[in-house]
Amino acid sequence: MGIETQLKENGSILAINISGRFDFNRLTEFRQSYSDTDSTPSQYIIDMKNASTIDSSALGMLLNMQRTLEKEDGEIKIINCNTDIRKIFQISRFDIIFEIS
Repeated sequence: MGIETQLKENGSILAINISGRFDFNRLTEFRQSYSDTDSTPSQYIIDMKNASTIDSSALGMLLNMQRTLEKEDGEIKIINCNTDIRKIFQISRFDIIFEIS
């Protein structure tokens, strides 16, 4: 379990796959997932298909990612959220900041 990345569409999309708990223990690994790439993707997709839970520090990591990469709303997409994670995003109003599907 962890965080895996994959470049798609000739480097224009970076897919970040999160497995297990997405919490403070993943800070360094998550930061490296989007900063240690040779290309400059125009879109980032965070796949939560295998994520079991998310906490407030992970929400902060997502906001920090957006600020660090200087991405506009919608350029970072969060996909495949389970019901509980989707609820957390809605309650915290992340559905306004990120495209969540």
